[in-house]
Amino acid sequence: MSGDLAGHAAIVTGGGQGIGRGIARALADEGADVAIFDINKPVAEDAAAEVRAGGRRALALDVDVTDLARAEAATAEVLAAFGRLDVLVNNAGWTPNEPFADSAPETWHKIVAINYLSVLNCTRAALRAMVPARGGRIVSIASDAARVGTPREAVYAGAKAAIMGFSKSLAAEVARHGITVNVVSPATVDTPLLRGMLTSEQIERRERANPMGRLGRPEDVAAAVVFFASPRAGYVTGQVLSVNGGVVRAG
Repeated sequence: MSGDLAGHAAIVTGGGQGIGRGIARALADEGADVAIFDINKPVAEDAAAEVRAGGRRALALDVDVTDLARAEAATAEVLAAFGRLDVLVNNAGWTPNEPFADSAPETWHKIVAINYLSVLNCTRAALRAMVPARGGRIVSIASDAARVGTPREAVYAGAKAAIMGFSKSLAAEVARHGITVNVVSPATVDTPLLRGMLTSEQIERRERANPMGRLGRPEDVAAAVVFFASPRAGYVTGQVLSVNGGVVRAG
């Protein structure tokens, strides 16, 4: 590991398991102290224990990222504990797998709140620290569903597309403050959420459709996040990077 993030402090939303946990571990491996925001406190504690086992400081905070006030309060806790905030990774996400025509408005609202409004909440809270500090990295996890569409995930795809438009616009706003804003866009990633949403047959179909013959892994996504968070990406902002094994090749 390069240690590029030594002395830095990061927040990872939805960091208790799956992609978020892989990201938290990768940032810690590069030297960062990490705060885990997760609505499930026990899994957040487990992820934080992994970070501490690697020699870095960690916080596990019970955060509903759809609640702006809670996101702001939790960010203040991170600043009090670590004294700084250098990296925000907006990773929290959720979707069912169902036809749009059969879905309920309550489900639409929940999908949009978790996948998009949470990004607005946590980003605004982070900018309150990053702008005065004249620097920071914001990385949001979208989905290639937003780039090419995925059946049975229409509202989710729309919310993830919103992240891309928001991030490109915000990148232009905050570049003068030394803050970069980028997006990592995975295809299907093998996580507990996926295993609970798709059947084995559906998962196998996605594996066969991928040129690399496998699903993505949390560490694949984490590697892209670490790049955007590092000094090596200091002149990269407003970009969307697909991490998908070649299954989507859209520009």
